[in-house]
Amino acid sequence: MWFLAYFSILLEFELQYNLHFVPCYQVWDLGGQDRLRTSWATYYRGTHAVIVVIDSTDRARISIMKDELFKLLPNEDLQNAVVLVFANKQDLKDAMTPAEITDALSLHSIKNHDWHIQACCALTGEGLYDGLGWIAQRVAGKATS
Repeated sequence: MWFLAYFSILLEFELQYNLHFVPCYQVWDLGGQDRLRTSWATYYRGTHAVIVVIDSTDRARISIMKDELFKLLPNEDLQNAVVLVFANKQDLKDAMTPAEITDALSLHSIKNHDWHIQACCALTGEGLYDGLGWIAQRVAGKATS
């Protein structure tokens, strides 16, 4: 599963006028079928984050995910995007670990993008907020630097 996230920050005011930054995401869920991949680039402009959801039990397709990831990262419209990989289905006993997925996707070879792999379970929500929080920190940090 592939997602592109556009990030903006809203200010939330408390009664005592303390400012809080609240991240807002506009997310595009891009289908991963072969016939849809050619249209992905139309959504890249303005993208702050690429989110890849990996089925941690699907060892047969991990190389396809790697190939597609390394095809899209050089795109000029994604040059400032961070990359979050959700290692989903970590609740299953046959799931690859985040370290195994990192190796299979060659994430350490990504030099021009900040990246993070986050173990998660979509059924329980475990790890999802941590991953989105990582994006919020990275994108907000780029906006202020």
